[in-house]
Amino acid sequence: MKSTTKPVRALLVRRGSREPMSLNRSTIWIRAGRAILPLIALSALCVRPAAAQSEDAKKPDLEQLQKRLEQLEQEVRDLKSQLSAAQQAPKAPAAPTTAPPPAVVSAPAEAAQKPAAGTTLDIYGFAMLDSGYDFRTNDPNWYDVVRPTKLPSFRGEFAPDGKVYAGVRQTRFGVKSSTPTKFGDLKTTFEFELFGTGVDAGQTTFRLRHAYGELGQFGAGQTWSPFMDIDVFPNSIEYWGPTGMVFFRNVQVRWMPLKGDSRITIALERPGASADQGIYQDRIELQGVRAHFTLPDLSWQARLGRKWGYVQAAGIFRKISWNDTDNVEPNLSGSALGWGLNFSSNLYFNKKNTGKFQIVYGEGIQNYMNDAPVDIGIKNNFGNPAKPILGVPLPLLGIVAFLDHTWSERFSSSIGYSMLDIQNSDAQLSSDFHQGHYALANLLYYPVKKVMIGSEFQFGRRVNFSDGFNVNDYRMQFSFRYDWSKGFEF
Repeated sequence: MKSTTKPVRALLVRRGSREPMSLNRSTIWIRAGRAILPLIALSALCVRPAAAQSEDAKKPDLEQLQKRLEQLEQEVRDLKSQLSAAQQAPKAPAAPTTAPPPAVVSAPAEAAQKPAAGTTLDIYGFAMLDSGYDFRTNDPNWYDVVRPTKLPSFRGEFAPDGKVYAGVRQTRFGVKSSTPTKFGDLKTTFEFELFGTGVDAGQTTFRLRHAYGELGQFGAGQTWSPFMDIDVFPNSIEYWGPTGMVFFRNVQVRWMPLKGDSRITIALERPGASADQGIYQDRIELQGVRAHFTLPDLSWQARLGRKWGYVQAAGIFRKISWNDTDNVEPNLSGSALGWGLNFSSNLYFNKKNTGKFQIVYGEGIQNYMNDAPVDIGIKNNFGNPAKPILGVPLPLLGIVAFLDHTWSERFSSSIGYSMLDIQNSDAQLSSDFHQGHYALANLLYYPVKKVMIGSEFQFGRRVNFSDGFNVNDYRMQFSFRYDWSKGFEF
């Protein structure tokens, strides 16, 4: 087959230049018109009657016109070929005759798959008032929460019974950001509230909750410990929460090889623990004993997420050491291994009912619990005069079981129970904490979006180690919460 490339290329060369001309469709149609109009005129001349001209004068003119007609017909065929090629070709400029490098070819596809770059910033928080009536009594520094460890350890310790309380200590402020990078999303969280603890117990003051950042699979800062499961916390208005729940925001460095509904997290956390010197707390031999932490705590978490909810397993291993720094005999330095396993789950029974469950068991992990006293207790060891007492990690069992129910778009409720049981050592005080119980039931009303009004009945119970004393607490709480948030994109 004869190729038409050569005549087409010839038409695309400017006069006096070897540079090919680029033709668009309108140019081609104009040139085609210029060629076709003379053709139509010539055709009309060819069919005029023979009587209009003399035979001798007409013959040479007809031969010239026939040649010109053939030339014009050839130009029309060439222009039609160009027009057909232009209609079939892509709108983008024609590719070079040699294939470009692979990176050039793949660049448009990669660009189409990349998300739009930009930073999102969310500022959020809420103002909240907690008020109510405590029918019994507890430690005044913890007047607005239910903590079994802060209930009286003997009769009349925090007398008298019955008091009204009110505060805004749950009020919260936070900022979150997210920025896409080639290593994954860069995320940060900074959040604080007004609930004082530690040396600020009982005060309305700033308290850091989260100061945390992560890039791709790695994160660092203060946030939830992987050993805990924040999704077990019920939809309640009482601030402190279930006594038997693992609940701890800790400083850490973490690795998250799997993220999402199913995830795996491994972390090194800041160590820390507390001890109870028990019946020997006034002995001079114990005055020089100091905590000594030489290794970080190692924690991990693995979650399997499904449409019906999730199941999660978590664990922790920690070394707790103490040194006897004085020269008084005997030398009471020592160490203990703390460990724990935590199994938790959310089960979506249906669209309106979610069950929240947890069971944890371990030794020397009390400071990771929501409401537990000391990690290390004193145990008698009279068989060894060189070390007549020992520090031992205290075993514990924690249970959480709650049901969150949605009545309608405007109403919801939560009801459930939690328990913490500690196996005390034989040299602890008879009035030391042994067992705590926690329960609540509420009705929450959402009149408009981001506003909540709630009422809640709360129960707490403390059981002492060995003196037979126990005490109950009953409360009615009423809370008002006003949420707010604002998002920005840069």
